[in-house]
Amino acid sequence: MRDPLAAPELLPLIESVGRVLLGKEHQVRLAFSCLLAGGHLLIEDRPGMGKSTLAEALARVFALAFKRVSFTSDLLPADLTGLNVFNPAEASFRFQPGPLFTQVLLADEINRASPRTQSALLEAMAAGRVSVDGVSHDLPQPFFVIATQNSLDQVGTSPLPEAQLDRFLMRLSLGFPDRASERTMLTSGFDSAFDHSLERLGPEVLQQLQQRCAAQHCSELLIDYVLDLVEVSRQRLPGLSPRASQGLLAAARAWSLLNGRDHVLIDDVQAVLPAVVEHRLDAGCLARHGAPHSEALLQAVPALR
Repeated sequence: MRDPLAAPELLPLIESVGRVLLGKEHQVRLAFSCLLAGGHLLIEDRPGMGKSTLAEALARVFALAFKRVSFTSDLLPADLTGLNVFNPAEASFRFQPGPLFTQVLLADEINRASPRTQSALLEAMAAGRVSVDGVSHDLPQPFFVIATQNSLDQVGTSPLPEAQLDRFLMRLSLGFPDRASERTMLTSGFDSAFDHSLERLGPEVLQQLQQRCAAQHCSELLIDYVLDLVEVSRQRLPGLSPRASQGLLAAARAWSLLNGRDHVLIDDVQAVLPAVVEHRLDAGCLARHGAPHSEALLQAVPALR
C-alpha cells in the first residue's frame, strides 16, 4: 500500500528499487536519504546479499552515469583517477580520465585495496576532484560513492582508515531477506536484473531535491538534541566528529523530506542515527554481538524537549 506521507516524486522510485531488492524497504529508504543529503554510502555484508543491486538501482532511477570498479589488492591509484598520456602528434600530454569521472561510482569490495588506492578515493570523496601530476580535475556533479565491503572475517580484507570511514555519511547492512521475500525469489522466477519499467527522474531533479533537503527547517530544540547526542558520544572514545554531527542533521533532513514534511522531527534523527554513527564509533567493525553504540546514545539522551 502506498505511504501517504512519502514525497510524491520519490515514492515511485522507492517502489521501483523495492521490486529488485525484495524485503529491504527500510534500507532502501536510508540509501535514498543518503543520496538526497549529498553523502557517500558504505554497504557491508556478505557476498550475494544485494549490495551491488542496490547501488546500480539508485543510479538508474536518477538516470546518473554509473561505473563499477572492483577494488582488488593490485588496483593502483591511476586505475581510478586516470593518467596523462603522451600524444606524439602534438608532442604533449593529454589527461585520460579514469572511472572516478562518473556520477555514481560503485567501489566494489573496497576493503581489499591498498592504502595508496584508498587515498586517491579519499580525495575524490572529500573534495569532488582528483589530482594527477599536480593538476586538479573536477569530477562530474552530483558525485556519489557507493562502496561495498565484505565482512572483516573474510580472507583478504582489512579495516578502512578512520579518516575514510568518516567520509561515508551512512553505513548499511542489508542482511538476509525475510522468508516471504526469499520464497518469492524461489517460486516466481524472480530476477534482480533491471528492465525498462524502472521509474526514473533526471539528475537535475535530484539536485533540486538535494536543495530542498538542505532547506528543511530544524528547530532550536532539535539542534540541541543533536548536540546532546554528540556530546554524550564524546564522553567515551572515539566520539563523533563535527562532520558527523553535520551529517546526522543532513540525513535527518533527508529522511523528513522523504516522508513528505518540510520540517525535521526528533523521530527523523532517531531513524537515521544508527546508519550515520555506528561506523564512526565502532571503527568500521560491524557489531555482531552486544548492543549497538547508537542504542546507548538514544537511552542516554532524553527525547522529550
